[in-house]
Amino acid sequence: MAESVRMKIAVLGATGQTGQYLVNQALQQGHTVTAIVRNPAKLTVHHDNLKVVEADIFSADSLKTHFKGQDVVISCLGFPASFFSGVSGYTQSMTSMISAMREARVNKIITMTSWYTEPNSGAQSSFLIRFLLLPMIRSVLTNMHEMEKLLHKTGDISWTVVRPPGLKNLQASAQEFLTHEGYFVPDGSGLPVGSAVGRGDVARFMLSLLNSNAWVNKGVAITTK
Repeated sequence: MAESVRMKIAVLGATGQTGQYLVNQALQQGHTVTAIVRNPAKLTVHHDNLKVVEADIFSADSLKTHFKGQDVVISCLGFPASFFSGVSGYTQSMTSMISAMREARVNKIITMTSWYTEPNSGAQSSFLIRFLLLPMIRSVLTNMHEMEKLLHKTGDISWTVVRPPGLKNLQASAQEFLTHEGYFVPDGSGLPVGSAVGRGDVARFMLSLLNSNAWVNKGVAITTK
């Protein structure tokens, strides 16, 4: 296999559960990582190729300094569901990221959302998912979908949205990925397959896109076999 190209990566959401797997794997693969965080004390990893910087994810000015010279931005940002008000963190942070990327001349971003961001896409899912889980996280899914639409309108930046199902705190496995250009991964009969995937595997998939032109300007639902 060809040696993969080592890149300079700016990671947002590096202290989150998926972000921590991603930072560790990226460093193992020889990449240089700039972790852009709100609270540097939360990131306990130390490595020669890791720089931890503090910035405001909602401010393009704050981000652009740290985006300069990077090859790619990877966002593992997550925002909690809210019953009482809409969630806006996904679109707000993406708006500032895109603006900062333009100023810093970085033109590739990989971000993660979830299965079922499109409102009608959960119609084939199980009763529990449809009537219990999805309503509970609808505020998050709605804002994720708005962020996806924002990226679709961004003509000058190469983007990929990775959509995992439920997440488990597990290290990366060697399992094959099942992928689908849509809002979930269907089995042969069109029903959703697999309900959860390890966060380590989501990180592994996101990093696999660094040296690949697969899924450019697309959303891809993933799970493991």
